Amino acid sequence: MPTPPATPYYITTPIYYVNDQPHIGHCYTTIVADAVARFMRLAGHDVFFLTGTDEHGQKVEKSAASRGITPQELADENARHFVTALGYVGATNDDFIRTTEPRHEKQVQRVLSTLIESGDFYLDTFEGWYDEGQEEYVTENQARERDFTAFNGKPLVKATEENYFFRLTKYWDRVREWIEAHPEFVQPDARRNEVLGRLRDESRDVPISRTNFTWGIPVPGNEKHVTYVWIDALLNYMTALGLVDAEAADMDASRHHYWNASGPVVHFIGKEILWFHAVIWPALIMALRDAGRTDLHLPDAVYAHSFWIREGQKMSKTLGNFIDLATIEAYCENFSRDALRWFLLTQGPLGATDADFSHSRFVEVYNADLANGFGNAASRVTNMIVKYFDGQCPDDRGDPTNGDYNWPEITGKMIATATGQMEQLDVAGALRSGLELSNRVDQYINDTKPFKLAKDPDGMPEVGRILYHCVETLRIAAILMLPAIPDASQEFLTRIGIDPTSLSSSSLTWGGVQPGAAITKGEGLFPRADVDAPPPEVSASGS
Repeated sequence: MPTPPATPYYITTPIYYVNDQPHIGHCYTTIVADAVARFMRLAGHDVFFLTGTDEHGQKVEKSAASRGITPQELADENARHFVTALGYVGATNDDFIRTTEPRHEKQVQRVLSTLIESGDFYLDTFEGWYDEGQEEYVTENQARERDFTAFNGKPLVKATEENYFFRLTKYWDRVREWIEAHPEFVQPDARRNEVLGRLRDESRDVPISRTNFTWGIPVPGNEKHVTYVWIDALLNYMTALGLVDAEAADMDASRHHYWNASGPVVHFIGKEILWFHAVIWPALIMALRDAGRTDLHLPDAVYAHSFWIREGQKMSKTLGNFIDLATIEAYCENFSRDALRWFLLTQGPLGATDADFSHSRFVEVYNADLANGFGNAASRVTNMIVKYFDGQCPDDRGDPTNGDYNWPEITGKMIATATGQMEQLDVAGALRSGLELSNRVDQYINDTKPFKLAKDPDGMPEVGRILYHCVETLRIAAILMLPAIPDASQEFLTRIGIDPTSLSSSSLTWGGVQPGAAITKGEGLFPRADVDAPPPEVSASGS
């Protein structure tokens, strides 16, 4: 019988605004999404991982003008920075979409035409407050709540403008009812409660076009209006798959299956853009469904993580404590890319509170989890196999148990735990399940003492049995930790005779290391770090 197709899994980051250089916020969201994508590929899913850049809007137009270049030139320049940054942190995205690409612009205009025709987009005049930093209009109540201060700390601006509006009031109750009925849709719970709190206020329509600048996608039939950058940006999740109009975008239908009833659709974002993703985005999908443009289901999860602070302080360029790409590169150069990924993924702000990027904490976690943890266990086991068995993997003689250690059962439970945690988007929990296996190996060695048994030739069969248990358990641990530390995991797998490019969902079955396989020890995967050394020196140039 033919093999059934793998279940699709569609995961996205927000598309990053090109008016700024890449920094820890962009890298963190990408690494989180990348870890989930890597895990789900290993679990046998047909994954599509999307990221990209948001390139329109007033801020891009103004920044380009201040430098004497065109908005497109600025977008091209900063898009290259993002491609470089995402590659540097090891992102395995399947596509990088830019909102200035024709495939995107053509489909956005098709959405505009559809919703103008349906009456969900209509022409009116806005009078109120404008947040130039977010390029967003806010109500009088919102302005008062913010003390008439914009998101970037500057004063809100009083404005009157003709706009196309989105009839959000039509979908307000439907979105609220959806979120109430599907608690997994907005995560974590604190973010969900925030959204529901706002949805209990009076509903209102939202402006979705602008006439006070020109750098945007023109509204069909009324080109003095350009599309509000957030409407433009949200639609990338559809346009990258050709789901609005593949023919108009010169795309085929090969990506359509990534967003259908059989597989999850997950958006990872920062908490500052939650309203757009949790309310306006599902309302837009509902409007397009009502208009017959799509039959897509709503995304399964919008996960809005918190922010990073540094050494206990909010990061800002004024304080000079911003973790920019140059700082990220310095940590990667000094500790490894894997070390940075591990720290961000296990210590990061996936919950409702911000997380502190503290150098002392970074070194503490690095030494405890990687140098003294997985790296030490890997070195102990491979060194003993090289020393006692001439680098040939010993045979466990078909019995994978030893006293309290039933290794197939232990690893099976940990695999199930990690899988369940990752499915619930508990990324740190899933990764620590892999680390727990590595720590169990260390404890097993301490309990069974193969290094003492090896002093007696009669004890060598037992030594071989113990070391097979260890190397096979570490193989599984390495695969579970691979979404965070791909370089070290793949290096370890290679050292124990496993081709890391051939991993599949069956790779987590007990017995993957073959007796007799060549085992090498190599350099330490994670050399111990000096806890008293200062933070790495940051190059002035960066990338």
